[in-house]
Amino acid sequence: MLPRFITKEIHAYLDYPVALALIGLPFILGLGASHPLALTLSVVTGIAAFILTVLTDHHLGMIRVLPYKLHLAVDMAVGLAFVVAPFVLGFSGLDFWFYIANGAAVLLVVNMHKPEDA
Repeated sequence: MLPRFITKEIHAYLDYPVALALIGLPFILGLGASHPLALTLSVVTGIAAFILTVLTDHHLGMIRVLPYKLHLAVDMAVGLAFVVAPFVLGFSGLDFWFYIANGAAVLLVVNMHKPEDA
């Protein structure tokens, strides 16, 4: 069983840097060698993650209209999509491992979330 220590506050501090990394790292790493979507998928997801964070009801959310539980559900879906995408889209090399590592990291963070009533 995973320890559950990632609070809503800790998660909020992770959101913006992760979104910016999803936008910038594909260019820095030169993703897209095995499939053009390897570059595009991360950038689009990073932009969506940034918007999601801005709209989430946590202390770093700027507009706070989306419940945090919805944010976690979206994160879970993105983590699963990132783990599945390399197989479905035929990514290889760095493209493959970028998505596997990021998807696994997102799933780990979501599964280490400390329930708010705990």
